[in-house]
This record gives sequence, C-alpha cells and structure tokens, in this order.
Amino acid sequence: MRVSRLNDPFLRGQLAIAALFLSLGFQYATWAARIPALKSDLDLSAGEVGVLLMAAGVGSAVTFPAVAYLMRRLGSRRLALLSQLGLALALPALAAAPNYPVALLVMCADGVLVGGLNVAMNAQGAALETRHERNTMARLHATFSAGSLLAALVASGMTAATDSVLAHFGVAAVLLAALNLTSRTGLLEQEAPAQDTPAEEIPAEAAAPEPARRRWTLPSRLTLWMCCAMVFGTVAEGAMNDWSALYLKDIAEASAELAPLGIAVVSGMMVVARVFADGWRARWGDGRVVLVGSTAAGAGLAAALVSGGVAPALAGFACMGLGIAAVTPCVYAAAARQGSDALTLVAAMGTTGLLAGPPLIGFIASASSLAWGMGAVAASAVAVALCGTRIRWTAMPAVREEAAA
Repeated sequence: MRVSRLNDPFLRGQLAIAALFLSLGFQYATWAARIPALKSDLDLSAGEVGVLLMAAGVGSAVTFPAVAYLMRRLGSRRLALLSQLGLALALPALAAAPNYPVALLVMCADGVLVGGLNVAMNAQGAALETRHERNTMARLHATFSAGSLLAALVASGMTAATDSVLAHFGVAAVLLAALNLTSRTGLLEQEAPAQDTPAEEIPAEAAAPEPARRRWTLPSRLTLWMCCAMVFGTVAEGAMNDWSALYLKDIAEASAELAPLGIAVVSGMMVVARVFADGWRARWGDGRVVLVGSTAAGAGLAAALVSGGVAPALAGFACMGLGIAAVTPCVYAAAARQGSDALTLVAAMGTTGLLAGPPLIGFIASASSLAWGMGAVAASAVAVALCGTRIRWTAMPAVREEAAA
C-alpha cells in the first residue's frame, strides 16, 4: 500500500531541506537587492562596495576548517539550523550598521554563516538521497533559485512601501525565522554515510556525527577534481548572472528593454533544468549529465559569441543555463559521499568560484573586451566537462526519481 504523501518521510525531509535552500537564496538576494540603498546610507564609493561584497566571499572561503570541525561536532542538522538562524539575524544587523567597518564585519560573518549552511544543507540533501534511494538534489537547488525570486518580489514590494532598509530586512528576518521553524521537524538526525556505503550496513554508532577529536587530513585526488569542477561551474554560473545583461547591451547592441532578458533567460533555464535534472540523473547517471550538460553549455555560448547578435546571444545564454544547472547538485552529491571534510572543501571552493567569477570576467573585459570575457565563461564550462571525466561518479543502487515514488 502506498504511503500517504502527508506521512511520507521522504517528502517531509525534502520539504524541510528545501526550506533551507530557499532560505539561503532568499537571504542572499535580499541584501543584494538593497546594495544601492546600503551604498547611499553608508556613503560608499564603488570600490568600497566591491570590498563589501568580497567580504562575504572571504568569510565563506576561510571557514573551511571551522565548518569541517562543526560538522563533526554538531552534525549537519544542528549546524544547518544554527547557520540559518544566524543569517536571519545578519540582515537587521547589516541594516543597522552605523559605519563601513561594522558593515564589513557583518558581511564577513554573513559569509561564515553561508559557508556553514551551504555545507550542512547539501549534506542533508545527500543523506536524504542515500536513505531513500531517490534523487532530489537538483530540485533542492531549484528552490535556491526560487528563494532568490521570492526575495526580489519582496524587495520590490517593500521598496514601494518604505525607504527603510531596516524595515525591509526586519520583515525578511521574520520570514527566515518561519522557514527555520518549518525545517526543524523534517531534517535528518544523521548525515549520509561516506564512500557510498548503504545506510542499512552502517552501525548506529558509526552513523552518528564524527567525533570532534578526529584530525583533518589532506584531500584526496578525487576531492581535488571535484573542487576544480565546482570552481569552474560556479564561475560560469556567477558570471552569467552578472554580465549577461551588459553583454547584450554593449556587445550585442540590444535595446534597454531587451537587455534584462539575459538574466531572465539564464535563471529561467536553470530553474527548469533543475526541476527535471533528477530524472536525468536517474536515467543517465550524474557523470553523463555533467559531461553532456557542461559541454553543451560551453559550445552553445561559444557559438553565440562567434555568431553575434541578440537572438544568438539569448540562445547561447539558454544553452548555458540549461547545461550548467545540474553541475553543482551532482558535484555536491558526489562530494557528500566522500565524507563531511570533502563536502566542506568542495562547498568552500564553490562559494569562492561564485563570488570570484564576476570580478575575474570583469578583469578580462577590461584588458580586452567583454566578448573575450564571455569567452572565458564558455571555456569554464568546457573545463567542467574535462574535470568531470576525472571524477568517480558512483551511483546509489536502484536510485529512483522523486516523482516516480
């Protein structure tokens, strides 16, 4: 007899973990949407804004040892809930920052909390897949994008209602607190076993969070290849979000009305791909999805750059969004199966690539042109495919797509 969907433990876990992904996307897009207001309130220059943005990236990138320790000490469930609650409090703290140095400290702390939540929620997603032998990571990552969209809508409404950043961030913090409560009842108490060992073969004492006294070891070659794939994938993802509109306007000579369609096409295709990617993973395997997707992304964007024009550019952006969308869910799932240290390092590299990608493309564009900068994005996608050939994509036995349950 089929289990009622309301009583389905997989569905409960999926919704709880999805709330974490939604929270991260919502929190990030909330403060990003008010950067102009923060710039005005703190009287910042363009360079100071850039440093403020990089502070979050630095905080996230340098937290690898601390997050690895906390994963062993607390487990992914407690780390996720604490990090998510901290991110809710970071928003009003940023709005109330009296000066630039305090804002830098808040953003650095925000990056630390992002690093903790990013690792913990992906560990939860991988644990859910392992326990129930059903793919869900791509759909979980789709909720991150949905969180960003929700934040944009809330920001638009709050900006129309009031000029107060503190009021906006206060409302956002309340919504994040509600999502925290939603996650509490459905999160898994234990992390996924490392090295693809079936959960039923793991003794109870071995399945518990690893003892804090265990020393961190050097990453394996497999983990390093995952780090490279994650960096190149997130460089491409972040750069497309930040530079697609400017490419359409300055290089493809699109009208002001059409230029924003670049971000819409990339984001829309990524959401669509992530909704369906779990089915692709179940049918063809993670390795093939990453290889074919990243190759198609790089080739499609390169062809668009060579062709020139608005229509080819939009088609190339669609190829990039569609092809690169499944890379991070697949790499996160593979890293989680290697243990919490591997997942923590891969997640840190992913955050680094996501935040370092847009400035890197800007440097290339300044030295030559934005067309060459976008060419580097296409090359990054191809590099993902090359790295993917060096990763051992071990699948779980009899994995099923969530929708087929």
